[in-house]
Amino acid sequence: MAMFRPAHLALYTDFSTFGGVERVLLNLAKVLAEQGHRVDLVRCDEADADLNHAPPTINVVALSSGSRRRGRLSVLKADPTGLVPLLPPVLLPPKPSKRILYLPDLVRYLHREQPTALLAAKPYPNLTAVWAKRLANVSTRVVVSEHVHASRDLRYQRRPKWRNRFIRPLLRRVYPWADAIVSVSDGVAEDMAAFVDIPRERITTIYNPIVTPDLHAEARSPLDHPWFRPDASPVVLGIGRLVPQKDFPTLLRAFARVRARRPARLVILGEGKLRAELETLARTLGVAADVTLPGFVENPYAYMAHAAVFALSSACEGLSNVLIEALACGCPVVSTDCPSGPAEILAGGTYGTLVPVGDDAALAHAICETLDDPPHRERLIERAQFFSADRAVEQYERLLLGTTAASNRVVEP
Repeated sequence: MAMFRPAHLALYTDFSTFGGVERVLLNLAKVLAEQGHRVDLVRCDEADADLNHAPPTINVVALSSGSRRRGRLSVLKADPTGLVPLLPPVLLPPKPSKRILYLPDLVRYLHREQPTALLAAKPYPNLTAVWAKRLANVSTRVVVSEHVHASRDLRYQRRPKWRNRFIRPLLRRVYPWADAIVSVSDGVAEDMAAFVDIPRERITTIYNPIVTPDLHAEARSPLDHPWFRPDASPVVLGIGRLVPQKDFPTLLRAFARVRARRPARLVILGEGKLRAELETLARTLGVAADVTLPGFVENPYAYMAHAAVFALSSACEGLSNVLIEALACGCPVVSTDCPSGPAEILAGGTYGTLVPVGDDAALAHAICETLDDPPHRERLIERAQFFSADRAVEQYERLLLGTTAASNRVVEP
């Protein structure tokens, strides 16, 4: 890994949950701190995410919430000529995004600490980071990062917040003010360039820092579950929030086809509002006895290490961290060829079969073929190293410190 002079680096998002984006920032923070940088992990004080995972080498900063009036005035002060794009999502609604309530304290943080660089993640934290720099009048380098396929992600929200309809012109106005823009896949970058009307060359792709020593250690943990005993039927594994975007109904229908041909079981890890619907579908398909939904588990990697195949049925992704994690655990994978990420991760199908979105017959066929002829475990683990934390952190260091121009597209090894 290249060496850089230690700097003061800040990573910011709301930490309203502890999902893929939050895990990525925590992984980044850990390795940056190990490289000798002073690292602040900046969060909102009302965050639900548990950051007990953060080691003492990382300084966790909780921003305080202000009033709606003060948040709105701060946004208007940061962009006094942007009244038209600011009115619908920020200035008019009775309850604007809570993220702007933290803008005044983020300004105070930047003015007080003046970190060398601030990396933000997710749209509203990205916006507030850019506005905060303008208000604080500091030299801090602000980098915004996008983790979802924006144009499609909003389609899979059952009740999209009305202000999301106005996010596009706001991003189009503010993102060009950032010192750099990062996407987690080339697919996300190309979508963002079109969605926000930003030149593609302004967006740098850096794959997420997924593969860490901690992941490998947890994958070696014992798994006390009767379905994973050596003499048990093979287990098909799915992982993710039980939401429309993940399209677990297609996985259930595919599994029913698999189960009609051979003994097998399906485990879906994760929680969400579609649990009852999925349980009903499993009963309707006649496979409920061979399907279990254990909910959220602390260590999904042990399941990956013991599963016969991991199946991703998503309708859209940003990159799909969980697909990389499965490879890192040596688990054979099949995936929908959804926008975006899986095709990049699997190198167009070299490391796992890609099938059309929503095609349960094709997914079932891919699962059966993989069960019959699984790839070599070592080959999958080797591919996963392309998404290691060390590799990503070096690229982020270059971008955050502005030491050299980063490549806009990922170059395969």
